[in-house]
Amino acid sequence: MAQKKKVRLSDIAAKLNISTVTVSKALADKEGVGDELRQQIKEIAEQMGYQIKKSNTVSPNLQRTNGTGNIGILIPSRFFSPDVSYYWHIFNALSTELLSRGYYSIMELLTAEDEEAHTLPRLISDNKVDGLIILGQTSDAYLEELNKKYQTFILFDFYSAKLQYDSVSNDNYFCSYLMTDYVISQGHKKIRFVGNFGATTSISDRFMGFQRAMLEHKLNCQAEDIINDRDENGRLIQINLPPAESMPTAFVCNCDETAANLIQTLEEKGYKVPQDISVTGFDNYLPQKQTPVELTTVYINPEDSTRVAAELIISKITGLPYIKGRHLLSGSLVIRNSVRTL
Repeated sequence: MAQKKKVRLSDIAAKLNISTVTVSKALADKEGVGDELRQQIKEIAEQMGYQIKKSNTVSPNLQRTNGTGNIGILIPSRFFSPDVSYYWHIFNALSTELLSRGYYSIMELLTAEDEEAHTLPRLISDNKVDGLIILGQTSDAYLEELNKKYQTFILFDFYSAKLQYDSVSNDNYFCSYLMTDYVISQGHKKIRFVGNFGATTSISDRFMGFQRAMLEHKLNCQAEDIINDRDENGRLIQINLPPAESMPTAFVCNCDETAANLIQTLEEKGYKVPQDISVTGFDNYLPQKQTPVELTTVYINPEDSTRVAAELIISKITGLPYIKGRHLLSGSLVIRNSVRTL
């Protein structure tokens, strides 16, 4: 006999064409939902067979005595713009994971001025959250000042090379090594890396993985051969191609966004991908940009990393034991047709 499918909050939300957050608040009898809508949500939930959890059935580890029930997500504003959509994708996945564990997410953007001035996030100074997740590379100086006043935070999608903070990030080094090794296996020997080495720890680790694969195959790999795709603050810039006589047969890019921009630049100069030059990316996320070829890239499931991040920050909030330090999530290659076999 087939097992009956479990009804989720998102199923109820879709039925009523409302947000999952609204459904969760209504079923938990929290503020922010009108009485009429609350009653409608409960009736639909009951009709669909959703089991409404009573307050005394919540795991003791997740019960909050004096907490707000909120977790802040602080994102440097330079990573949250129409040109960089990946962090919006990660924020949504992270919010959904936290909601499934009984916590709501509140976002705050960290401006360049506030980061430079070491200004405490309003979420913390106004006591709006129980903990903080910092999503996107933030300066060591800012983290050090924050840590003096507030310690219940973790880093997401980056880490500090100088200071020991709890963090969750992708295994950028090894995944980039695998990608470069694959490109080499397709017969390519003249390969260049695209990304600013000093912009983020993710990009620097991806270059180091690229470098390891190149050196293992005794291929030329110099730091000065890196092609920048962004400035030191992480803002994307125009990609400058090498001279025609120095053009490689393949580019390994630090992310899909950069790969898409590179492909556009190559086509403007008369090159075809992959017929003339091969290109790879990283992230498997290009919702707003179309490329003439399907991009070979690295995929790391966002749900895996957001699950680890949620467990980590909630453990810090509730005082549960946890493994301190860096937590790495690995991924796999997605082989498509942007790499030509020579």
